[in-house]
Amino acid sequence: MAVDQKAGAGVERLGQAGGARRRPALERSMNIVIFEAEDGQQAACARLSPPHALRFSPQPLTAATAAAFADAQIVSTFLDSKLDAAALKPLTRLRLIATRSTGFDHIDLDACAAANIGVCNVPDYGDPTVAEHAFALLLALSRRIPLAVERTRRGDFSQGGLRGFDLAGRTLGVIGVGNIGARVIRIARGFGMKVIAFDAEPDLNLQAKLDFTFVDLSQLLAECDVLTLHVPGGEASRGLIGAAELARMKPGAVLINTARGGVVDAEALIEALSDGRLAGAALDVLSEELSLRDEARMLRADIPPGDGVLRALAADHALLRLPNVIVTPHVAYDTGEAVARILDITLANIEAFAAGAPTNLVVRPVPVERPSLHPRR
Repeated sequence: MAVDQKAGAGVERLGQAGGARRRPALERSMNIVIFEAEDGQQAACARLSPPHALRFSPQPLTAATAAAFADAQIVSTFLDSKLDAAALKPLTRLRLIATRSTGFDHIDLDACAAANIGVCNVPDYGDPTVAEHAFALLLALSRRIPLAVERTRRGDFSQGGLRGFDLAGRTLGVIGVGNIGARVIRIARGFGMKVIAFDAEPDLNLQAKLDFTFVDLSQLLAECDVLTLHVPGGEASRGLIGAAELARMKPGAVLINTARGGVVDAEALIEALSDGRLAGAALDVLSEELSLRDEARMLRADIPPGDGVLRALAADHALLRLPNVIVTPHVAYDTGEAVARILDITLANIEAFAAGAPTNLVVRPVPVERPSLHPRR
């Protein structure tokens, strides 16, 4: 959830009339299914019904569960759903996927475009929410707070091994200066940190406004004391921070990741932490976090684990056990205020699509005109 996406930076797959599967015109009443529904969300979603027919499922939408919802025309999902071609195949009436997230790496955009299924996201819900969590992780790491709390709960008030480091005067390296990255920079300046940043499309006006410096990636890695990641997930960013990048980092630096687990090569990170190249890491995301939450999934016949998945899962387990690593369970987005904004924007996306004026699209379906209610004479 907690990825950074600039306005318009999402990958847009425009459906083409010649290749995409054409759908009937929008209906006044549509079948909507809310997946991964939480307690309390039904009341908030009531504004959709009438005119639409609503169903709620606590389970994610996957290839294994899709057939039971074949009549769905709009689905709203969260990050545990896996919307690949196999999951989409039974959903022959599906017109829109409204993901309750900024990131959409759990959705096969090409398969959606081929099937003429629209996809919309929540591009801007929690800049302060995620940025604050990134600093919560950094402070927990810099002041050894988890170890200190663990000791005092045992009645041990000794101070040995708890000495931390100041943030003031340190150099923060930010990779990805979208909305969240910019908020992180603002907070860092409040702590008295020097900030350098790397972005594929540097905004020089923002640089002047927030008093930081854009540099190339090699310079950023070599100079930063703290590296924090705020880039979208997906194949383009997978393994962005690998063995070569970690080797360029200043000895004793720390890594913060609230973006996506796959952005960092977990095996390379373990090696860098174990040999002392990095002093620590604080992570809200892991590459196989879904399997860690439900390891019984690995035994299901419909999810055959490959060697790569098993290696990644083993690496995630190893990270959880390293004393210089802090892991939180993908909760950087999870405040009451942010979750309310996410749901509100998602419902607005659904209403706009049903009204024929879709918003926040990352895949645009081919528009099909409704037959006129007043035939020409």
